[in-house]
Amino acid sequence: MRKQLVKTVESIMEQDKRVALLLGDIGVFGFKKSFELFPDRVFNIGILEQSTIGLAAGLSMQELIPIVHTIAPFLVERGIEQLKDDFGYQKLGGNFVSVGASYDYAALGCTHHCPGDVGMLRNIPGMEIILPGTAKEFDVLFKESYANGNPTYYRLSEKANASDYPVKFGKAEIVKKGKLATIIAVGPMLELAMMAADGLDVTILYYTAIIPFDKKTLKENSESGKILLCEPYYVGALLPEILETLSPKPVSIETIGVPLQMMTSYGIAREHDESIGITYKNIREKLLKLIKQ
Repeated sequence: MRKQLVKTVESIMEQDKRVALLLGDIGVFGFKKSFELFPDRVFNIGILEQSTIGLAAGLSMQELIPIVHTIAPFLVERGIEQLKDDFGYQKLGGNFVSVGASYDYAALGCTHHCPGDVGMLRNIPGMEIILPGTAKEFDVLFKESYANGNPTYYRLSEKANASDYPVKFGKAEIVKKGKLATIIAVGPMLELAMMAADGLDVTILYYTAIIPFDKKTLKENSESGKILLCEPYYVGALLPEILETLSPKPVSIETIGVPLQMMTSYGIAREHDESIGITYKNIREKLLKLIKQ
């Protein structure tokens, strides 16, 4: 997805002179060509995340369209106050593109983990949160929304689903229809969800947007009242939206996601997945349990 980010941003900057790119000493080599093509609109601000977001707000106030890119913990956890005050409070438009969450950079340890980004950002009124499942989907979603005047967070991942879907901004995709339960798969969790649901009579809804959340599609595809939520960040961030959407109907909900704990071991992301149960086998077990309820 990072390679696609470069291609997408460069194509937009060729067509839209309002766009400016701010880097936090991340992705500088990848955007080497961009520095040459757009020397007055591409800047490496360095390891100054809060200042970079403040600068982006200033650009937005001048009717430019900022894109800020760096690793998730640096962008969100270091910059949360500026995202809240400079963009949320002032209702400014901007684009914030991260890499590395939740623990894609597992070998670098906890300082480079960020499974809490979605939970933090959903508490900023007006903030949009997008999780594409493939590089092509990011390209489609970003081009559709980058100039919509809202602060928008794009969470890119090293993981990707095997297939692209005809995604639309803020709209869920119905991947499969069934009667026994409904799986909500967020971003790159779709692949595991589909493996887990193989041969079972269940519905699979694919969400690339946390906010805006597509309530209509969920309401129309949750007849069983049994929901399995599969999220690639701290588990449960979407529960308020699900419960509000389906209220007052009683529902049974099982969840798969990153548990609220510090992961202090090193290794690769897949090893973290296995240690905390983000596997298709665990998803299938929870799904079968839900169906039998």
